[in-house]
Amino acid sequence: MARGSAGESVLHRHLRVLESFDAWHPFLTLTEIADASGIPPSTAHRLIAELEHEGLLERLPDRTYRLGVRLWEFASRTPGAVGLREIARPWLGAVHERVRQHTQLGVLSGRDVLFIDRMSTRDAVVNATLIGGRIPLHASSSGLVLLAHADATVVNDVIAHGLRTYTMRTIHTGADLRAELGRVREDGYAVTEGAIHPESRGIAVPVMGPGGGVYAAIGVVVPNDGVSPHGYVELLRRAATGIAHDLALAYRPDVDERTHGIRSLVSGSRRSIEYLESLDTDPHDAGALPASAHRAAL
Repeated sequence: MARGSAGESVLHRHLRVLESFDAWHPFLTLTEIADASGIPPSTAHRLIAELEHEGLLERLPDRTYRLGVRLWEFASRTPGAVGLREIARPWLGAVHERVRQHTQLGVLSGRDVLFIDRMSTRDAVVNATLIGGRIPLHASSSGLVLLAHADATVVNDVIAHGLRTYTMRTIHTGADLRAELGRVREDGYAVTEGAIHPESRGIAVPVMGPGGGVYAAIGVVVPNDGVSPHGYVELLRRAATGIAHDLALAYRPDVDERTHGIRSLVSGSRRSIEYLESLDTDPHDAGALPASAHRAAL
């Protein structure tokens, strides 16, 4: 892989450009991208042009840029996030119908919990979660669930990089974090009260994967009103059990995902799935449709 003069790969520089964008800064100028990524303007200009050519960035009439729709296209093909989201969504919806605040699904990503789905009501309490957004593992109930079952090196890494403080109730020392992780493992759930915002409380439980490990965390954000969390915990546990059961069915050991794609992970009518599969004929067949045509059919 080609590398820059400082030993940084070209791919990493492209990623730095893409990481300049977030939910609060969806539109950026070239200068803003260069500043946010720490890349010289001349280099940023070249990288942006390459990303735009590939559809990973889009240039708007006012000369600002936004992330390209092609990024979503790539992301929508991964069973690791989209498949889990498809499987979990009915269970997430069932919890949300009961709670009517915030219900969310998160996975471990580095030192953060990455939220791949969320349902909310307009008058719900404050929640810092966005779909596709991140929160440090130590600061959220979902993050604590994931961290409690992660490798010890992940815990050490989180502590070594410092624990961001949002409120006076945020865990801010390594000793407190390790003690809390022990409680989470023992109890089977995590509760954070006012850890990110004083009026909000997070409650989360683990979702087990087909291999027996923790695959994700399902949680709610509700008013921090002192009500016992046990009702929420039982509701979440039932949903987590349902998700785990459906994951086990989707990732059957007798089905090779490499040849069956993500059929069992995609929502849709049986006849629609069968029709789409019928289009995926032998690539040497002159009548076979290209992948782009399959995507158009979706």
